[in-house]
Amino acid sequence: MTANPTLRPPANNPATLPTLADCWRRMPHKPAFAALLAGWAALFHWLGNSTFGYKVTPSLFGWLQYSYSMKVEEEHVFLVPFVVIALLWWKRDELLAVRVRPWGLGLGLLLLAVAIHIAGYVVQQARLSFLGFLAGVYAIMGIVWGPNWLRAIFFPFFLLVFCMPLGNAAELITFPLRMVVTQLSVGISQHALGIDVIREGSQIFDAPRTIQYDVAPACSGIRSLVALLLISTIYGFLGFKSIWKRWLIVLAAFPLAVLGNTIRITTVVLVGKALGQESGMFIEQKFGIVTYIIALGALFGLGYWLREDREDMPKSESAPAATPALRSEVTT
Repeated sequence: MTANPTLRPPANNPATLPTLADCWRRMPHKPAFAALLAGWAALFHWLGNSTFGYKVTPSLFGWLQYSYSMKVEEEHVFLVPFVVIALLWWKRDELLAVRVRPWGLGLGLLLLAVAIHIAGYVVQQARLSFLGFLAGVYAIMGIVWGPNWLRAIFFPFFLLVFCMPLGNAAELITFPLRMVVTQLSVGISQHALGIDVIREGSQIFDAPRTIQYDVAPACSGIRSLVALLLISTIYGFLGFKSIWKRWLIVLAAFPLAVLGNTIRITTVVLVGKALGQESGMFIEQKFGIVTYIIALGALFGLGYWLREDREDMPKSESAPAATPALRSEVTT
């Protein structure tokens, strides 16, 4: 193996931008990576799943396929790999500029991934094994291409965590979300809109109990939360350099998901009061996109307020007025 090869393509010439084939051709040690990855995948195919209560298969990949097919809320996972690939392609010049080398300490990361999988296998938690699988793929890249490569690829690769199926574990998130959305919607309906409604758990009734709505798990915001968390993570890490701004954008997904679903449920109550329950249910079933529009609008509004180009503007009044402020380079 050649030590410290540099993958940089010919610089600053748009005509020489690398194609996908060029990028793959420039990657060193491909046979070693392919062999290690194949062995790692074989382990998880034959000894990846110890949970046989619903899907009798030793394969982690078989368990994933079954889990995805059982939950409509998991459908976003099919888009995540394409998002990762798109980000890798967008970062291709940066990745090709990385100095790569074999890294023996990557074996330590691989052993840690094995330990995570063993723990998941023993306690029959396939989701833990899934995290172990991702950690192992990351470790293999480190073994073959070194720590510089791991640093450069960390963010796009991290997004694969969103491929982990939540399944029944989502109840830990959906139940509190249901309660918060229901309480806020009832409070707004009563105190801001003057609509006399009653809350019982996640159910909402009008005073005569002729109209009833149930904030079911699908209405809790879990789907919009996962989608918003994915979008806010990408936006935060690509759009900001400051660590605290990145995390603020990422964590904003939680209150914004609640905000969007609260407005939607409150609108359902308002329309149901004015036009009847069927009209309210029509709004609830057909206008779920409003949740995303409100939340995304608020997210990008927050991002605009936090934008970093303002910080790069000259503060001295003696600075030439005709010189434009330099926009900071977006890094990941």
